[in-house]
Amino acid sequence: MARNFGDIAFTDSVRRAQRRYLGREVGAARVARDTLGAREADFIAARDSFYLATVGENGWPYVQHRGGPAGFLRAIDGKRIAFADYGGNRQFVTVGNLDHDARVALILVDYPTRRRLKIYGRARVVGMEDAPPELLAPAQPAQAAPPAERLVAIEVETFDWNCSQHITPRYTESEWRDRLARPDTTDPTRRQE
Repeated sequence: MARNFGDIAFTDSVRRAQRRYLGREVGAARVARDTLGAREADFIAARDSFYLATVGENGWPYVQHRGGPAGFLRAIDGKRIAFADYGGNRQFVTVGNLDHDARVALILVDYPTRRRLKIYGRARVVGMEDAPPELLAPAQPAQAAPPAERLVAIEVETFDWNCSQHITPRYTESEWRDRLARPDTTDPTRRQE
């Protein structure tokens, strides 16, 4: 069954808050989105970081920043994404939480264009030695160094493109270099040669 983002996000408490603050419920007419298309796959593959939320045994949420070379997170097909998991602070909170509860939420942001994709899914940790080729090849970019320690495979439940209203444009060093190297005749502050 196709899932609507609101099916998961808009709980009874959320709907009560919508009625209290807006005077109505929102999101009921949203299109069900549970299969990633080319737009989502391209957006996902271009990210070099994202935020991942899990839930611990004590019920507390845990949000972790994940990063790597662009392409370390990939859509495997319309229903699955996977990412190469690199060594970090060595606490293993996310991996441990996934042993308890597979539910995850991801937020992917393209700061320069002010676009944001939210994904709900169910994740499992896959050892590199046990990774099937369809997960291993896309989820471990060739330029990755050091190599990934494990993979995390996520079955997509639903996703939603989110409002860009409060996303402040931010640029990486390489994005600034690329931007400055392009001739832009519409920018009056750029000196024309």
